Amino acid sequence: MDALAAGGLPRRPGPTVRVRVEEVQGATRHPREDRLATEEPLEIRVTWPGRPAERLSVTMRTPGHDFELATGFLLGEGVLRPADLAGVAYCTDADLAPEEQFNVVTVSLAAAPPHVPAPRYAGPTAGSAACGVCGKDSVADALAVHACAPGRWADLRVGADVLGALPERLRAAQRVFDRTGGLHAAGLFTAAGEPLVVREDIGRHNAVDKVVGARVLADEETADPVLCVSGRIGFELAQKAAAAGVGIIAGVGAPSSLAVSLARDAALTVVGFLRPDRCVVYTAPERVLTPS
Repeated sequence: MDALAAGGLPRRPGPTVRVRVEEVQGATRHPREDRLATEEPLEIRVTWPGRPAERLSVTMRTPGHDFELATGFLLGEGVLRPADLAGVAYCTDADLAPEEQFNVVTVSLAAAPPHVPAPRYAGPTAGSAACGVCGKDSVADALAVHACAPGRWADLRVGADVLGALPERLRAAQRVFDRTGGLHAAGLFTAAGEPLVVREDIGRHNAVDKVVGARVLADEETADPVLCVSGRIGFELAQKAAAAGVGIIAGVGAPSSLAVSLARDAALTVVGFLRPDRCVVYTAPERVLTPS
């Protein structure tokens, strides 16, 4: 893929790439153009006074909203307190190759972070876009990074019909999915089901980081009523939801056992298998109301 635009300047990668394909239907073949979701690595570096910028993670992502992704990732890892965010920028190191110019983001903190995890991917190989807990010293350590304030959502009540409508609202905001069919989505919603922010990415956890990062960079509250995701709810998504302080994480797929275990400890409601007329509530069921 050509990394230089006209004039020899680095070209910022877009969310889709055009390719030539042949579609086979029965005995006929139809040459046409198709679009693929772009997948490129993003290196996330962090620095604070007295500490030079160092790589913390490399993740495969869909380019776009990169600053949000880096910010949301650091908040979820317990590295970033929103009040300490001093700046986010693409790296301008002279030794970066042209194709790396927009694939390295540095987050600057105004003070040393409360938690400094080991580098998620310290080697030259980028991490995958799948969820996981790589780099955590132990699962117990990961569980202990964040805990929701027990009484924050004591009065939260959301109708099952409201939750059941969220996947369609999430889908309606997926502009890149419309062109590629290859992206996950995540969105923060009010208790009435109104969208606050929706983001897409080839990695489901990246989509959540972009959503959370968007709220932090806009100086808005991340502790919103509902986080909805387009797939299953794994441990890492539940951890990110707890770190953001949301009340309910809901998805169209099933949660994992570890996600439910974390949710119980973090006072987080988990709702899976979202359908217009059905859902399964795994924790804190009192927050989900049956339509009258």
